[in-house]
Amino acid sequence: MKKNIIYIAIALVVGVLGGFLLFGGGASGKPAGSDNHNHSGEIATNQMWTCSMHPQIMQPEPGDCPICGMDLIPADAGGEGLAMNEIKMTKNAMALANIQTVIIGNATSTDGNTLLLSGKIMANEEANAVQASYFEGRIEKLNVNFTGEEVRKGQLLATIYAPELVAAQQELLTAASMKASQPALYNAVRNKLKLWKVSEEQINQIETSGKVRENFPIYATVSGTVSEKIAEEGDYVKQGQPIIKVSNLGTVWAMFDAYETQLSQLKKGQKIIVTTNAYPNKEFEATVAFIDPSLNTQSRTVSVRATLNNKEGILKPGMFVTSKVELSKSTANESQIRVPASAVLWTGTRSLVYVKSNPNEPIFEMREVTLGAKNGDVYTIVDGLKNGEEVVSNGTFTVDAAAQLQGKRSMMNSEGHAELDPKNYLAKTERLTVSSKFQTQLKAVFDNYMIIEKALVNDNSEMPKKAAGDLLKSLQNVDMKLLKEEPAHSHWMNLEKELKKSATEISKTSDIKMQRDHFIQLSAHLINAVKTFGINQKVYVDYCPMVNNDVGAFWLSTEEEILNPYFGASMLRCGEISDEIE
Repeated sequence: MKKNIIYIAIALVVGVLGGFLLFGGGASGKPAGSDNHNHSGEIATNQMWTCSMHPQIMQPEPGDCPICGMDLIPADAGGEGLAMNEIKMTKNAMALANIQTVIIGNATSTDGNTLLLSGKIMANEEANAVQASYFEGRIEKLNVNFTGEEVRKGQLLATIYAPELVAAQQELLTAASMKASQPALYNAVRNKLKLWKVSEEQINQIETSGKVRENFPIYATVSGTVSEKIAEEGDYVKQGQPIIKVSNLGTVWAMFDAYETQLSQLKKGQKIIVTTNAYPNKEFEATVAFIDPSLNTQSRTVSVRATLNNKEGILKPGMFVTSKVELSKSTANESQIRVPASAVLWTGTRSLVYVKSNPNEPIFEMREVTLGAKNGDVYTIVDGLKNGEEVVSNGTFTVDAAAQLQGKRSMMNSEGHAELDPKNYLAKTERLTVSSKFQTQLKAVFDNYMIIEKALVNDNSEMPKKAAGDLLKSLQNVDMKLLKEEPAHSHWMNLEKELKKSATEISKTSDIKMQRDHFIQLSAHLINAVKTFGINQKVYVDYCPMVNNDVGAFWLSTEEEILNPYFGASMLRCGEISDEIE
């Protein structure tokens, strides 16, 4: 009996324990899986924080990015499975960079009906004149003192001693004494003098006075501005040899370069409006007078000319000008796809845009397009886009910079190789306001750059190695935390990466050809940085079209004198100043 009681007691204990394990020991009697304990604190501790510009940074709590100093943002959980030409940006990063998009094909307000061309003022060759000597002799007196001097028709330009004229005058006096008996001889001698542009009045004076003139004057046949002095006082000139060139600047030429893709929209007689930086509020009306029948095979441009009235003399040869060419409605095909020019990145071989591939997510796809003509601030797209697609219209460069930092395909990196067209790359730079402290730090980088440049000018391959190492140290001292605002922050990060890459390559080699090849990229990116941020110093941007197999390249200089670092002594003076940075 007792044994049975013990068995029953054991069974009860086991049952109670089993029920406790199955249903939990709470007074409510709820199953374990239904407890209402709040795990939000535990979930919060699992949240990771990252940098919008350095996605490799992952921290368990908010704070500043250890690389750039930007505020960390919540990291998205899970992989996105994006392609190499796609990038996902956070809403916070988009807001900081002011990235804007536009749906193409629906925004007709941006479709300009004008074509913008850039060019410069030149003297009107049709109004140029050469003042030449009509006889052989020595210039005793030159009355034109300098280039740019104004001359008037009939003004005395020079006095010339001409031995042949002296002999011809003696013949005249002898023939005049035999005029009655030999009139034919007399007339022949007078006509001989007239061929030397000696006037009837001057001949009569010689005959009346009976004296031979040793020096004869040359008078201006046109009015204008002296554009070139060809001869100097004391020079011996031959008959017909030019003495000065005179340009009538009452009318001038405006010469523009049009790309071959724009030629179909240009024709003689089109109205254009010309503006210049010297007179920003003044417009000059003209018409297209000439389109060059030949194409410049290096620049792929054709010269377009218009004649401007310049009676006030305010348009000076050499001035840069911009024109708006009015296009007819038939010229602008409304069925063509157009995008804002700010949406396009051009590398020199490829034209790229960023398309928002997911309408509900900030995912952007880099896409190569074929450009047509540029009308105003709008490009025509021949191939690569469809109506209704959404493209980045503002902040395109920032999106591309983010793609580069994440190792994605970008403007600078396609299929693993870098592409850079210096002219287009530098044309996109705009000055941003930054602190003087940042400018001082950037100035140190510039100073190291100038040491490299001067060494290459002198064909020295050892100094660039050391100076490139010093430049890398200066880059490390640039505090990017001073750039909190966008797009300055992301723009500098991209430039810093490229500057480090080029400087590192220069520091590793003593081959001056390789150093100069990497100096092309180093210069392009540093020019971009100096133009964007400034260094509180005036510098010149020089350009040589023959560098890199006639592709051309730029470099920075502190002097107006051209000293080419890409050719050194072999072509030291090759190049020109293309820009000045204040």
